[in-house]
Amino acid sequence: MNYKLLPFTFSRVSEKEVLVNEVGDMLIFPRGTVEKIVNRTLDDKEALKSLAANFFIYEGEIPSLLDIFSIRLAEKKRFLFDFTALHIFVLTLRCNQNCVYCQASSRKEHEVSFNMPREVMKRSVELMFCSPSPHLTMEFQGGEPSLEPALLEYGVSLAEEYNKEQKRDIDYVLCTNSFALSDELLDICKRYGVLISTSLDGPAFIHNRNRGVENSYEKVVAGIEKARAVLGSDRVSALLTTSEFALNYPVEIVDEYVKLGFHDIFIRALNPYGLASSNPDWYSYSERFINFYIAAFEHILELNKQGVFIIEDFAAIILRKMLTPYTTGFVDLQSPAGIINSVLVYNYDGYVYASDESRMLAEQGDFSFRLGSVNDCYTDIVHGEKAQQCAKVWANESLAGCSDCGIRIYCGADPVRNYSTQGDSYGYRPKSLLCKKNKAIIEYLISLIINRYDEVMPIFRNWLL
Repeated sequence: MNYKLLPFTFSRVSEKEVLVNEVGDMLIFPRGTVEKIVNRTLDDKEALKSLAANFFIYEGEIPSLLDIFSIRLAEKKRFLFDFTALHIFVLTLRCNQNCVYCQASSRKEHEVSFNMPREVMKRSVELMFCSPSPHLTMEFQGGEPSLEPALLEYGVSLAEEYNKEQKRDIDYVLCTNSFALSDELLDICKRYGVLISTSLDGPAFIHNRNRGVENSYEKVVAGIEKARAVLGSDRVSALLTTSEFALNYPVEIVDEYVKLGFHDIFIRALNPYGLASSNPDWYSYSERFINFYIAAFEHILELNKQGVFIIEDFAAIILRKMLTPYTTGFVDLQSPAGIINSVLVYNYDGYVYASDESRMLAEQGDFSFRLGSVNDCYTDIVHGEKAQQCAKVWANESLAGCSDCGIRIYCGADPVRNYSTQGDSYGYRPKSLLCKKNKAIIEYLISLIINRYDEVMPIFRNWLL
């Protein structure tokens, strides 16, 4: 067959060759197939038809259905067309807990100098509406933002007022530890449709050990139930941050989420910011986290087979990129990177940052990703010198060690993480623990599809409905 090659990458997983094209289509062949494709010696007619139908090869001068391919590629990069959709407002650095892994460099509850002034909130909301995105998410973080209910209400009411003319679709999210949710706060959330995103580290013996406050687990669970009663169960979600101690209990943690009525769990590793950056052995933690993740995921699969519906959110994001034609809004797995393109952070002190991790670096005295002030012009913030420097290293299509990676399309670029761990925004993939973690999880999911297709695909399809 006389054909030409379209761009694709490949990797070897479970003794197979996994081919992935630029829109995320995946084909699985026996080892040695890629060499035959490149040398034009492949004589399997069905394989050749599949390669042509899925935009890996083409005949003639111009690939047939090229317009369809370009539309699909545009859909995968749609987040660039909309530009910044997620806007994070750091209401305060004050916190009412003392988590052993705190990444936000939180302050004591009485230190009111770390609250966002109202004039900073007003200007931040104005900047948010400068984004061209028709869909906006206004996310409130801390410290512990529930300590500032009046400021939360002020920010949301401002957005609602401006939106009478702007006509955007706006979601409001409060990221809270749920330790002390007041009636006043929940009334605000109910009136404005604010979602609650909380954090739960697992059973009481794990959660209480991590949080540094007596009876934290009991109070957080009570807060979750109180929020559900006021807002509805579907308006409260939870995230897991995996401490070193938690790595020993994958099954127990998943079971705790199921026991408390959650239908999804986001298994997140620690990030090297704030107190977590003092971890003396990140290599060991990363190795153990991968094993922890796989053990937890296997238990989640088993629960689903037993009729217990629970989604692992990180895997669901990857599977959506892998098995559907659609993009995702998840900042950490985007290329070009989610920083600036998908997220901006308005810090309590009036400065604007490229991502949540960027402002965490700033709390450690490193302002490399500070884009400007809320009083600056919007275009100077998102197209200024700092943004242009980020743009040089934020596309994994052009980064050494990423560009030829077999699963690049399912991953993303993260110059902030590269900088924080390697001192270089470009990064060096062979020593990147983030790269190692992402690659291990993505290849694990592919191996499940290769080796246990009939078992896992009904579950995965159900997750993506």
